[in-house]
Amino acid sequence: MRVNENILISSLTTMRLGGPARYVIEIERPEELPEAYGFAATYHLPTFVLGYGANTIGHDEGFPGAIIISRMKGIHETPTPDGIQLKVMSGEYWDDVVAYATSKGLTGIEGLSLIPGLAGAAPVQNIGAYGQEISDTLESIDVYDTATHSFTTLTASDLHFGYRQSILNTTESGRYFVISITLNLKHGQMPRPLYRSIEKYLSEHSITDFSPASIRDVVIAIRRSKLPDPLTEASAGSFFKNIFLDETATEACEAKGYPVHRTTDGGKLNSGWLIEQAGLAGQLIHGIRVSPKASLVLINESATSYTDLATARDEIISKVYDTYGFWLEQEPVELVAHLASPSASSAPSPSTSSSTPPTPPTGATK
Repeated sequence: MRVNENILISSLTTMRLGGPARYVIEIERPEELPEAYGFAATYHLPTFVLGYGANTIGHDEGFPGAIIISRMKGIHETPTPDGIQLKVMSGEYWDDVVAYATSKGLTGIEGLSLIPGLAGAAPVQNIGAYGQEISDTLESIDVYDTATHSFTTLTASDLHFGYRQSILNTTESGRYFVISITLNLKHGQMPRPLYRSIEKYLSEHSITDFSPASIRDVVIAIRRSKLPDPLTEASAGSFFKNIFLDETATEACEAKGYPVHRTTDGGKLNSGWLIEQAGLAGQLIHGIRVSPKASLVLINESATSYTDLATARDEIISKVYDTYGFWLEQEPVELVAHLASPSASSAPSPSTSSSTPPTPPTGATK
C-alpha cells in the first residue's frame, strides 16, 4: 500500500480538472483494504474509489479525504466447456483484458475494445458499446464491503445491472471496493447482424474475417476515427448518456425521422445526434469543445475550472431541450465524498478482520 499526499485530481483524471486530494492510497493487495479504510475512518476522512479517471470529473476545491485506487494485477484462466472463465484483478487496464481475450478467440467483450478504464470499474457503470455490455458476460465480482468490514463475492444478479448503472453507482455507491471481476467468455464470434457501424465498416473494407480479434480491430478503427485519445486530448469520453424511449416515444421519433435504435421495449435515441442537429458540433463553449467528429464527446481545450465545464454542459443541455424537448443526462461521475464507515473505534485492522480476502490469482497468465 502506498499513501501519497496532496495530489492534484487533474493529474488523475482524463478531463484534467480538479484541485488537490488530501491523500491518494494505492492498493496492491486485497489485505491492504481494511488498513486503508481503517486509516480513513480513524481520521474521519471521506473516501472515493477512483479507477483510470476516464469517467470522473474533479472539482476545483479538490477532495478533503482519501482517494483509493487499485493497483492489483493479474489474469487467471479457468477452462469451461465452451470457452474460458477469466478472473481479472481490478487494477488491470480494461483494453488489455479485451486484447488478451480476443487473442484467444474469445467472444463477448470485443465490442468493448478501447474503452479507457480499469477492469474494476467495468461493472460499476455496466460499460457497453456496439451491442455488448459487461453484464452480458460477468459472472461475479470479489469485493471489500466497507459496511461490514469483510470480503465477499457478489453475483451478476446481485448487481442489478441497467443502462450505464449497477448498485455500485446507485443504491450502494461507495460501499464496495472491487477486487476482481470474473467473466464467462466463449469461443466463437459475435452473432450477426452486428452493430450498424461495424457492418458498414466491414462492407466498405471488404472484410470477411469476423473473428473476435478482427472485430476488435474494426471497433478500434471506428473509435479512433471518432473519439479523442485521452492521453493527448483532455476528455471524459462520452459525456452524455443516450436517451431510452418507450414504445410510444420511439414511434413518435421514428415518424419524425430521428435515428432510433430499436430495443426490446422501445428504442434508444443517440444524444450525439441531438447535439449535432442543435448546431453545437465543433463549438467552443467556455473552453470546452464539442467534438466535431462525435458530439457526445466534450474536449477540454482551455477550461481551467469545474465551473467552466459545468457552464458549458448546462448550455448544451438547455439548447438540446429547447430544440427537441429531451433532457440530456451527464455520464461521468462527480468526485464527491463517501464517509468512511462507520467510525474510528469500530474500523477493523487487517489482523482483526472477521473474514479473509480472496486469494489473488496464482499461476496468472498475464
